[in-house]
Formats: sequence, C-alpha cells, structure tokens
Amino acid sequence: MTLALGIDLGTSGVKSVLVDERDHVVAEAAAPIPMSRPRPLWCEQEPQDWWSATAATLDALHAAAPRAMAGVGAIGLSGQMLGVTCLDAAGQPLRPAILWNDGRAEAECAAVEAAAPDFAGLVGCRAMVGFPAPKLLWLARHEPAALDQSRHILLPKDYLRLRLTGEVASDLADASATLLMDTRAGTWSADLLAACGLRPEQMPALLASHAISGVVLPELAARWGLPPGTPVVGGAGDNMCGGVGAGIVAAGLASISLGTSGVYFLANDAFLPARGGGMHTHRHAVEGLFAQNGCILSAGAALEWVAQLVGAEDAGRLVAQVEAAGLPVTETPVFTPYLAGERTPHDDAGLTGAFSGLTARTTRLHLAQAVLEGVALALADCHAALASTGAAIHRASLVGGGAKSRLWSTLVASAVNMPLGRSNTAAVGPALGAARLARLGVGGPLLAEADHTEDWILPDGGIAEALAAKRARFARHLALR
Repeated sequence: MTLALGIDLGTSGVKSVLVDERDHVVAEAAAPIPMSRPRPLWCEQEPQDWWSATAATLDALHAAAPRAMAGVGAIGLSGQMLGVTCLDAAGQPLRPAILWNDGRAEAECAAVEAAAPDFAGLVGCRAMVGFPAPKLLWLARHEPAALDQSRHILLPKDYLRLRLTGEVASDLADASATLLMDTRAGTWSADLLAACGLRPEQMPALLASHAISGVVLPELAARWGLPPGTPVVGGAGDNMCGGVGAGIVAAGLASISLGTSGVYFLANDAFLPARGGGMHTHRHAVEGLFAQNGCILSAGAALEWVAQLVGAEDAGRLVAQVEAAGLPVTETPVFTPYLAGERTPHDDAGLTGAFSGLTARTTRLHLAQAVLEGVALALADCHAALASTGAAIHRASLVGGGAKSRLWSTLVASAVNMPLGRSNTAAVGPALGAARLARLGVGGPLLAEADHTEDWILPDGGIAEALAAKRARFARHLALR
C-alpha cells in the first residue's frame, strides 16, 4: 500500500499526516511554533523553528508508524502564505521571517502598485499590507543589507523544501500571491522585481503544485525511515491546499477555513482580478483553476487571545465550556476581531478590535462566545464581498481546526446563511491537500474514491436572526475609530 505524506507549516504549528489511497488518515503528528511581535504591527518567526517543528512531527510519525513511513510514495508541502524568508548563499536565514499578518509595510503598497500600469490586472489584486512585495520593498528601504545579501527569497514552505531536498523552488499557486508574478502567465515580473529591489536570480524556479521538485536527502530519509529517493512535489499555500483537502477542485466550490486566520476560498475557472474590498485572486493548486479569496486576519488567533485574556488553560477547553453553557446569542457582547488590522473587506492595517454591549452580567464565557460570533460575522463580510463580484458559490465546506466546534460551525453557517459541509478530515485540510497533490505527482488520482463522512451544518434561524440584529453594532465600530 503506497501512502502520501502531507506537511502543513501553519502559523501556530506544523501538522504532518499520512494518508492511504482512500484518503484515510493513517497517522498524524503536530508540533508548535513560537511567534514574535517585536514591535506594534510586526509579526515574525525564526525559520529554524519551522524546521525544528517539522522534524519533530516526522520523528513522531517514524516512532509511531514506522511501517507506514516506509510505504510513503511522495511528500507534499503546504504552508502559511505571504511570509518573506531571506537566505544567504549557505541557506542560512539573514533575519527572522516576516509573516502574513505583519503590518509594517503599509506605506510601501502605493509604490508597489505604481510599478505596473494595471497592477491588479497583472497580479490579481491590489497591493495590501502583509503581502510579500510591499514587505520586500520595506526591507529595501529599511534593511537594505539583508536584501542585498540574500541569495534566495523563499516562501515559508519552500524553506522546508530546501531543508528536505536541497532544492530551491516554489509552486505557481503559492508564488502567485507574492504580488511579484504575472499571475495569468505564471512567470516572475521583471518590472515588479525591480520595483522591490530584487534581482531575478534571487527568486526560486516555478513549477506546478503536483510536479516533483526534488527528493528527500539521503540522511533525512534514513532518519525517518522513508524510501530512498522519496519525491517531494511543489505543493501550495495553505489556502490552496486547504481547498484541495476540502475537495474544492471545480469552479463554484468554496471552503471556509477556521485556522489562525479565517479564509473564504472560492475556485473559479476564470481569472477575475480583485480591484478592491480587501479581496485577492491567485492561481489554484489545481491546474486550470484560479482562486478568489477573502481573508480575516484573526480567527483562531482571536480565540487564542481571549483564552489568554480570561485565564483559560486551553482554547479548545474554553470552547467546550462555551458550548456546554448554551448561552443565547442575544445575551453576548459584540466583538470585532480586528486584532491585527483587517484585510477583507476593509483593507486597513490600522483597524483595532473591540467589545461592545458589556454589562455586569457578562462572564468569561460570554466574552469567548462573542469572539466566535465576531469571527462568524467577519466571515459573512467576506461572503458578501465575494458575492458582490458576481461569483457563483454553489457549495461551501468548513476546514481548519475551528471546524471541530459544532457551535462555531453553526455560527458561521448562520452568519453566511447557507449550509456548510464538514468532513471528518476538516481539521487536517491543508495537510490532506498537500498529500493529495503528492499522490497526483506520482501518477495517482487527486481525490480518492472513498466514502468520506460529511456532516452538513445548517443555518439556525434563531441564531441567524440574532446575529443580523448585532450586525449594525458590529459595523458601527468602523465609524467610531
């Protein structure tokens, strides 16, 4: 039996899963990654921490399932998108990686856009803070030595590829979100690279998400009991891999991810550039498809924040307590989850979060549920923004760790007012998508013909009505800034 291994480098941790030919998860392992916020709006991680966490998950899989690891036919990579990793000629990081939710480069967005007559039409969206191109221009202006000394500029998962295989490469899907590509043509743009102070030779080679990029280094294959020469395919960003993991492989299908961020991902067979509303269009990991995206920057991150705020031992346990309490939506405060600014639909790095409607009866559980509701309302904003483009949304599925909560899933379904599918693999969506791309890369099917349990989460009329009543207060936060 040939297995596929999917590795997902998230913001809060790495998850690695082994799946069989029928997409059943044979084994999985996870390891956390620390995050640094050295200044307001800044968010960084050490690439070595990515590698250490990845190695820890593979060590754990080898220890727990050595026979399965010996049967791996290919490896796929998924990862947090938009991160900037600067490496020297020896492959060593020159500085911490600047992450997707870093807001330092707002002033550089206009200069990046000025580099092309129809910038959004070329790359797929407006220049927004957090995307690689503005951050690289920020480095050129504020840390020119780091950029000049960089031999390679890599996205997060592509740093893992380098450590796994020794190869410098990226996939067309993840790279299309750098704002440095001609997205339709699938090539780096010389004009955009020059505008950000980059040289073409600093950029990785581009390949399809299912194309083989290299093989696992012999010493690592021996360490983890992998077959010699195990291939590693291109993979994709976590949004695209999450879509593949949820079966979003045809136009009109969508997924809503409840991870550290919240992502509304819609597959389309046409390239429809996003020209406003904090939306963005990139290439999908499935050849011939593009992806329209809405993104809220704090979903699971907001839950983790409120868990720390109220002294909860664990965010998951806090959600379980909220679910057990059965609090009416009419009794909870309103929360706007703009803890790191917001992308869709506001495109404003300066937005801040707020609670309103607090009373003497408000408890820690009311605050926690308000955060779940606020994320649901923000995702409804994404839904409305995507629908305003005329895009057809035929069916949507929930993915990400937050999808394990039935309450949170119901809140989202009620806020967007449509049924949402939730499979038994929802929590491992990006890693499963990476594994599926790996299987495709060695001649197997993208989606296995298997009976996957899918639980349909239906909108709750009472919850939908209560959330609609809160929407005016939710929106009022913008007017009070």
